Amino acid sequence: MNLLEEIEVLVRARYPLLYVVSGEEARVDAALAEVARRVGKPLYEWSCTTGLAPAGAPAPAARARTAATRDPQAALDLVLEQVEPALFVFKDLHPFLNRHQPAVTRRLREIARHLKDTRKTLVLLSPTLELPAELEKDVTVLHFPLPGRADLEALLDRILREVEPGGQVRVDLDPEGRERLLQAARGLTLNEAENVFARILVRHRGLSGAEVAEFLAEKRQLIRKNGLLEYYDTAESFATVGGLTALKAWLAKRGAAFTPAARAYGLPPPRGVLLLGVQGCGKSLCAKAAANAWQVPLLRFDMGRMFGSLVGSSEENVRRAIQVAESVAPAVLWVDEIDKAFAGTQGSTFSDAGTTARVFGTFLTWLSEKTAPVFVMATANDISQLPPELLRKGRFDELFFVDLPGAVERAEIFAIHLARRGRDPARFDLPALAAASADFSGAEIEEAVISALYEGFSRGEELNTAHVRAALEETVPLARTMSEHLQRLREWARGRARPAQAREPTGSA
Repeated sequence: MNLLEEIEVLVRARYPLLYVVSGEEARVDAALAEVARRVGKPLYEWSCTTGLAPAGAPAPAARARTAATRDPQAALDLVLEQVEPALFVFKDLHPFLNRHQPAVTRRLREIARHLKDTRKTLVLLSPTLELPAELEKDVTVLHFPLPGRADLEALLDRILREVEPGGQVRVDLDPEGRERLLQAARGLTLNEAENVFARILVRHRGLSGAEVAEFLAEKRQLIRKNGLLEYYDTAESFATVGGLTALKAWLAKRGAAFTPAARAYGLPPPRGVLLLGVQGCGKSLCAKAAANAWQVPLLRFDMGRMFGSLVGSSEENVRRAIQVAESVAPAVLWVDEIDKAFAGTQGSTFSDAGTTARVFGTFLTWLSEKTAPVFVMATANDISQLPPELLRKGRFDELFFVDLPGAVERAEIFAIHLARRGRDPARFDLPALAAASADFSGAEIEEAVISALYEGFSRGEELNTAHVRAALEETVPLARTMSEHLQRLREWARGRARPAQAREPTGSA
């Protein structure tokens, strides 16, 4: 049953108060007009600027007749006085449902009792759910969904019909390009998607499947307006991730599962992956590379932003962040150092009155039950800090252990960072550098290259192998300092997690 049919059933069943949560008034207006037509009832609309008037009435005439009903209590009184069956839609009434205007809330409770014996239904339409406790038992809440594929496809077809007759706009949409645009538009309202299509037509004088970046820019704005998640622009790709061949191959296969062809094949959307391992070995880099390769937004889930001072606000912040992530799906939700984010859940009752435990529970429940194509990439450095509930099957598709790079991987990492800084890797003795950097992580190799650049620049010399080797000799890698911890991590991962490298590294700790 879709939402339009559900609203019709509730109206016929004489549910008195419905609360529709949506920021798309035009789509909801059309849906309610269709419901009113099906049930054979007139439709009335109220707002604080126009008052209560028949839906679709000319604005000047409506203002002249209904000026007195701009006050919400007066409009609600008129609903009570109405004798004939009807649907009433009150738009943006939520600011009046507060402690400063208790009469409006009280009037709604009285109306709820009255409407049960009539064929009248009152619908509250608002972009946000703000419901006082007094109304919780009387109101049925409905979340109006974002446009689906069929809605977006109809919008695209309409735009194509409008631009093609003129012939001044280039339209180059094969089935694959069309699919990429529709996939990128998911998570936007119809108005937002139409704005992006218009921006593409104005900027590029054409429409093709290559303009996916325009939709990502629109989704970036949605994330920034919310403020709970961080939107990451990244140019990283799997080519800039040294080693980790097994993990990269696994991610490449999961990226194809976001397509409609995968849905038709019976593949569910991939849930996510937990990357456990040594600091600085490319776990976070893989999250950035995956989002870029799949051409989906990369959202960083920062637990510090979730905690609020008011009781219950932290859990609500998590729910809002999850809703935002689902609204722009398909997307990658990057939870960096999840072991630190949820450390201390066992003692949360004594340390913070259970707030961390409740936040953790909200997140875990979503991980298990989510249906939206939000791919969660969580990274962790210390397995002892991870709550056991997080590792249960069904939370993530797979658990990978990211170890120190072997000699071949280290040579590849040196080549990547030298090329990134304008040097030809072929001019360097990469096998010698790989041998000299045993036990080094990828981040430590990058820092060695940067230190060598400083040294060469200060001497007025071009960077060479000797500069990099000298920088390596001056560095004590973290793996040697924390060898016992790394060994425990390796022992735990053996048999419990898949290795991210296709083979065991040659370096030892």
